[in-house]
Amino acid sequence: MAALTGVEVADLAMSSVRDLNQALHAPRPAPAWRVLNPRGAHSVACGLKDEVTVDIEGHVGYYCAGMNQHATVTVHGNAGVGVAENMMSGTVRVCGDASQSAGATAHGGLLVIEGNSAARCGISMKGVDIVVGGNVGHMSAFMGQAGRLVVCGDAGDALGDSLYEARIYVKGTVKSLGADCVEKEMRDEHLAELAELLKAADFDDDPAAFRRYGSARQLYHFTVDNSTTY
Repeated sequence: MAALTGVEVADLAMSSVRDLNQALHAPRPAPAWRVLNPRGAHSVACGLKDEVTVDIEGHVGYYCAGMNQHATVTVHGNAGVGVAENMMSGTVRVCGDASQSAGATAHGGLLVIEGNSAARCGISMKGVDIVVGGNVGHMSAFMGQAGRLVVCGDAGDALGDSLYEARIYVKGTVKSLGADCVEKEMRDEHLAELAELLKAADFDDDPAAFRRYGSARQLYHFTVDNSTTY
């Protein structure tokens, strides 16, 4: 590890992912980090609990930024399976494409994928906001319980299958909707919500170009008094 102009530099060609993650979990980690030569390494910058900024210069493997809390992690490349898995808060941005199960089971925070995301993007999402600049693969938002998924491109088969109360916005075409997922009216409050999400992701797409999808509420016992717990 080396400090450079106030930024801590970690070169994974010279040190291990374990060394990096231990340093990021120190009682008072440096506020800004630059990670060099990740070369597809797995579990980079996982479980962060502090308001640090981590810029990863290259592609990463499985579970990058998993279980994130408070940190801002940017992958300047592509990400493997499960990026931002079980994220609680903070921001994770992938400047390239993401593999399967991006944002899986995530409870909060913002995940931005500038490129495409593969199958099961947002599977079992529990409150996270996910904004994808390109397309998503099949069964995205499968069993999505809460949160918002925004797709600026197209969506694959079985979008929102077995959906609970997550909201889905798609600008492009949807190959097919999953069980209990239906298109819903795009009201003023949804346009405002979508505009905020696009702004947070630094995208300039027009909210009026999107369609909204949600649960028909036929596959589970929906009680409006308990809507915030789903």
